[in-house]
Amino acid sequence: MPQLSVLDGWWVEGCIEGVTGWSIGDTNGGSAAPEEAVDDRTADAQALYNKLEMVVLPAFYRDTDRYLDVMRHAIALNGSFFNTERMVDQYVRKAYFR
Repeated sequence: MPQLSVLDGWWVEGCIEGVTGWSIGDTNGGSAAPEEAVDDRTADAQALYNKLEMVVLPAFYRDTDRYLDVMRHAIALNGSFFNTERMVDQYVRKAYFR
């Protein structure tokens, strides 16, 4: 399933814009001071609405083949790497056998 999210957690590594999904908000990953947090949330909300209106929904409703390509890429690229089996295996190897 394609993702539409801010770039944090696994999505920093898994996001290939327009291929596995879409990113929203600030792409530099910096954290805001508390007094700037409300402005950042507002900016993220506006970025979300813009991305939905201008990119995601037009692809879903008007360019179904393109949207299906994004779905296929998300499953093929992210589904094969970002999964529990790989995560546990990597954790065991790095935490216990290093």
